[in-house]
Amino acid sequence: MVAAVVLAAMAVPAISWADEGGVSFWIPGTYGSLAAVPPPPGWSLTIVNEYYATMAGGDVAAARQMTIGKLNPAVMVSLNANYRSVLDTVSINPTYAFATPIFGGTLELGATASVAATTVGINGTLTAAAGSIVAERQGTISSSTFGVGDVQPMAQFYWNGGVNNWTAYLTGNVPVGTYNSSNLANIGIGHGAIDGGAGYTYFDSKSGREFSFVTGLTYNLINPSTDYQNGIDWHLDWGLSQALSKQIAIGAVGYVYNQLTGDGGAGDHVGPFESRVFGIGPQIGFTFGAGSLEAYLNLKGYWEFDATHRPSGWNAWVTLSLSPSAAAPDKPLVVK
Repeated sequence: MVAAVVLAAMAVPAISWADEGGVSFWIPGTYGSLAAVPPPPGWSLTIVNEYYATMAGGDVAAARQMTIGKLNPAVMVSLNANYRSVLDTVSINPTYAFATPIFGGTLELGATASVAATTVGINGTLTAAAGSIVAERQGTISSSTFGVGDVQPMAQFYWNGGVNNWTAYLTGNVPVGTYNSSNLANIGIGHGAIDGGAGYTYFDSKSGREFSFVTGLTYNLINPSTDYQNGIDWHLDWGLSQALSKQIAIGAVGYVYNQLTGDGGAGDHVGPFESRVFGIGPQIGFTFGAGSLEAYLNLKGYWEFDATHRPSGWNAWVTLSLSPSAAAPDKPLVVK
């Protein structure tokens, strides 16, 4: 078988940023090709390196400064600035798939932990007005952080019927990662979340053709440090691939992320703004032996477009999956 897998805002309506800090629990691109193909029984291990580079304009930069207490929400502000961020994450996802069928399918349990380094910078000119008083400030604010990410437990069911495969999953966020609401750069997101969804994979091993999609919803708990609560998020990840040989497959990946309901809570000074982003890019996968295990290496990248109230840019993923038997598909990861 061949396997083909930042930032609460202003009181001024023009300055807005949905999902607190522009960071959602769900990372678009988490799922990819063969997402619904049942895993082999026993323990598997997936290691992922994710690299994100994003940027945004003055609205995002001003909103982030308000979040960390640099700006007063009662003051009218305009900001001619650039916001840039880089996030480099390494995550580990051990899973166990039960050999005995449950509800007619395969149950897999696991959890994801990670370490990451991030740098965030804001550079530009700030103009603030309070009544007849106008003040202007130029300069740069930057912050770098290295630490551990939040932990995401996961339970997932898989069903197979010939070339058709289905999956349903439930995951969430345990906010134990490196986080300080007054920091410009953070690793954790500072609040809990629950996410569930379902997906489908068409995979014909004879022709080597494959198509997968997974869709789900995120309900975010309130952030106790800021009294801010993100709205409900909808996400769709997809992948398609064509096998060139028993070891190599190429294809494309993409995602849609859209916030369905606005943010809220006592700490939300902007109102019910909603975020959105699209991403698309190429992928290539390699299957090879690793002693008594089978290994799968996947490289994929996304270019983001049509972003609203959210930083955007590009991201790249390197995924290594090790399983006890036939091909390890793109493992479903929930990493921050």
